[in-house]
Amino acid sequence: MIAEKMKNMVANSSAIRAMFEEGNRLAQIYGAQNVYDFSLGNPNVAAPEAVKQAIRELIDEEDPVVLHGYTNSNSGYADVRETVADSLNERFGTRFEGKNIVMTVGAAGGLNVILKSLINPGDEVIAFAPYFGEYRSYTNNYDGILVEISPDTENFQPKLDEFRQKITPKTKAVIINTPNNPTGVVYSEETIRELAAIMENKQKEYGTDIFLISDEPYRELVYDGAQAPYLTKYYDNTIVGYSYSKSLSLPGERIGYLVIPDEVTDSEEVLAAANVATRILGFVNAPTLQQKVVAKCIHEKTDISYYNRNREALYQGLRECGFECIRPEGAFYLFVKSPVSDEKEFCAAAKKHHILIVPGSSFACPGYVRLAYCVSYETIVNSLPKFRELAKEYFE
Repeated sequence: MIAEKMKNMVANSSAIRAMFEEGNRLAQIYGAQNVYDFSLGNPNVAAPEAVKQAIRELIDEEDPVVLHGYTNSNSGYADVRETVADSLNERFGTRFEGKNIVMTVGAAGGLNVILKSLINPGDEVIAFAPYFGEYRSYTNNYDGILVEISPDTENFQPKLDEFRQKITPKTKAVIINTPNNPTGVVYSEETIRELAAIMENKQKEYGTDIFLISDEPYRELVYDGAQAPYLTKYYDNTIVGYSYSKSLSLPGERIGYLVIPDEVTDSEEVLAAANVATRILGFVNAPTLQQKVVAKCIHEKTDISYYNRNREALYQGLRECGFECIRPEGAFYLFVKSPVSDEKEFCAAAKKHHILIVPGSSFACPGYVRLAYCVSYETIVNSLPKFRELAKEYFE
């Protein structure tokens, strides 16, 4: 008999993964070229050539016992952490040192490490809908309580009035994700400043520490000159979680980092806890080869022009079909309003046309669906006639 906590998690297992698996099944029946799978945020742009070159150089030049062994610190190689800190300082005008960096098993590993380090049973963690559904599971892992802020479906910026009302003495952390999955929205600097002011005031009111956790796997994927504010500059108790899954197209390599600035309350204690949490969660340390790879490729980026072309084609194509969606400024997702109130019904209708999309209820925002446009351009072009057929069922 499995654990009671796992029963609910199994019952509510990821709709995204389920749809992805369904896409593989349909592809075997109808051929991959006849299935239009927009379910999973799995980058289709290859990693930069420098990544391949870095791997070859490291394998040829490094001592394999050292390269593939445990790191001296569970937080990762000291030189890699210094390189990450220097890069952030250069880009954002920060003053981090290597000690402020904890290398992690992707952003997901980093979020679990920091929540393990901070959360006591019954502590509340706030998330702004729509949000990545695993935030609930990650919070539940440590017996925390996820508190949702309902979505503003006009512009998908956080509802700050509701946020102010829902902060309580039990609030321990707030998770923010910009550029956002699933909407592609970038939170404005005005929004960030107001959010930070609310949190500062609530800390003073309750005499507690409230940590802002910035989940940033899509930071480098922005379009039309949009910029995502670097949150440590607006609020002292900010911790950043980053992943190279999207910026270097390395999702399966599971490499990222946490930034825990000196300005964080009891930062040395938090850093020590994150170091231990990395070990006792079973990660031990982030993948050693990939730590060295990303350090060598610290100035490299995925060519997002491919995603931008997809964004334009899919956004314009769906709008011409009659569908409503907000224009994304970042990431590689479109969040589309379902033409019927039950978006799962709409997902089922789309599947009949071999179009695979994810219901918005997976992101605490029913009535919408998410499309991941990190697919081939040909997939988007070939899907549009199918979307037009689908639209006829609702708009004619």
